[in-house]
Amino acid sequence: MYGEVPQAAKALVGVRVLNQVGAFALAFLAVLAGPGAAPVVLAVFGVAALVSRWGGGVLLDRLAPRSVIVLGLAATGAALVGLACARTSAELVVATALVGLAFEIYEPATQEMLARVSAGGRREEAYRLLGTSLVAAGAIGGLIAAVLLPLGVRWLLAADAVTCVAAAVVAAFFLEKGGGRTVRARGRWRPTPLLLRLTLAGTAFACGYLAVMMFVPFLLLERGAPGWLPGVLLTAAALLAPLTAQLGRGALGRASHVVVLAAGTALLGAFAFLLALAGGVVVTVVGYLGWVAADSLLLGRWQALIADAAPEADRPRWFAFHGSSWGIAQPAVPVLVGGAAGVAGGTGTAAMLVGAVAFMLVPLAMATGEGGG
Repeated sequence: MYGEVPQAAKALVGVRVLNQVGAFALAFLAVLAGPGAAPVVLAVFGVAALVSRWGGGVLLDRLAPRSVIVLGLAATGAALVGLACARTSAELVVATALVGLAFEIYEPATQEMLARVSAGGRREEAYRLLGTSLVAAGAIGGLIAAVLLPLGVRWLLAADAVTCVAAAVVAAFFLEKGGGRTVRARGRWRPTPLLLRLTLAGTAFACGYLAVMMFVPFLLLERGAPGWLPGVLLTAAALLAPLTAQLGRGALGRASHVVVLAAGTALLGAFAFLLALAGGVVVTVVGYLGWVAADSLLLGRWQALIADAAPEADRPRWFAFHGSSWGIAQPAVPVLVGGAAGVAGGTGTAAMLVGAVAFMLVPLAMATGEGGG
């Protein structure tokens, strides 16, 4: 299926999959914090995670990608142990901040390492393989979480820590040692107008994506679905995405990243509008699976676009800057949904409308961009 992907890229994907299998604990961070401390804890984590992504980009000026990946995974595992042991509110906030500061360090290094070991069409395939593999690993992680959650959230944190440390060990032994630090030109770095436009488009995409993903389970329950259906639907979606991504691989293989992203997000927006207007559980399920299939066609496209458009010396900074769009979207989406809920007739419907509008903004931003493909 991905025979053209270099072996070094497959090894890196394996490391990330091992980590992703346990990356479910932070979804229950609000449960651990409790209703009183949850807003503060989640805000602290969001800010710290945004800082850590930038820190990961800066570390690539001094360290090779493999070293940054190992450091980030090991630091995240150690911080999760501290979070699992936290008892007081102060300890919880401090431990959460430490987890956030480590949480995204390895992300720019992952993108940079894949860019270095692949090129051309193989680069897009490598990023798509990463995306589909992480989705599949998330489905496995969800099953593990279902088993451990009755024992308590701290058991989830412990399992997450174990997979982080295990992934760090595997990365240290099996990832390529070649490739030193990034050699950048002297002088102050500033994002280019192209990068700013692509990051604006990426932020709109992230807002749309999170609005749908975070609130689809709520929407289903709001429309009278049985309690077991959201979990089954998310598992079905995780199994569907790799299949539809492979089907779209041949049809869209030669299309430019800008064209595919613009057209694909318009389609995602249409499905989000369908989810907002749907009146029953069956239509909601079908609409969401259609949304998942459309989203799978975009897997790897954003990363490949940035890798192709960025100057080689500045590529880690481009990955870090563009990736900050997710750090901005994560706290913004609940605020946007909350503001729209009063006029949309329900929180779930409001989330789908927010997602639809956000997706429709992406082609507008992409239309003024350049590069890619």
